[in-house]
Amino acid sequence: MATQQLPKSPKSTFYSKLDETLESFGFGAKVREICAPAYKQTGTGRPGIDPVVYLKMIMVGFFEDLPSERAIAARCADSMSIRAFLNYELDEKTPDHSSFTVIRQRLGLDVYERIFTLTLQALREHGLLRGKNLGIDSSVIEANASLRALVHRNTEEQYWDYVKRPSANSSSIYFRSHPDLVYAL
Repeated sequence: MATQQLPKSPKSTFYSKLDETLESFGFGAKVREICAPAYKQTGTGRPGIDPVVYLKMIMVGFFEDLPSERAIAARCADSMSIRAFLNYELDEKTPDHSSFTVIRQRLGLDVYERIFTLTLQALREHGLLRGKNLGIDSSVIEANASLRALVHRNTEEQYWDYVKRPSANSSSIYFRSHPDLVYAL
């Protein structure tokens, strides 16, 4: 069956509306400008993945509560509405999960902070973010992909006791200020 004969997702889908919102404040152009120093234009090697596509894939992972980069890549490859959100045709290969690590390391903390601030400002301009302070929990989580090493760690603590304990023992959580915004890393 030719790709032109496949049904299109209706324009009222979540990702279609999200794409319209992102484009209304120039998300793509601003992100590419912020990320430009991290992308070398040598003309050799594999072509880089557009940082806008990468960030949109990360958004998909957040919105769909996907547990891994592999799951994000699989979902993006599998969904017609998400492919449209990423501006990929049905016959184009979407980015592989293995590219995420390279991109994450290439961009660095400063670039992520600038993109985060850009996104918060856009949300505020669109009336989707209210208030003066914003707190973000980025707890350190031990990663281990081995199922043999999986250990059940139910401490049976009350939720708030559990939340307070790691933050009290951690010196890696700190607050940064931005005009009208406060967030924790």
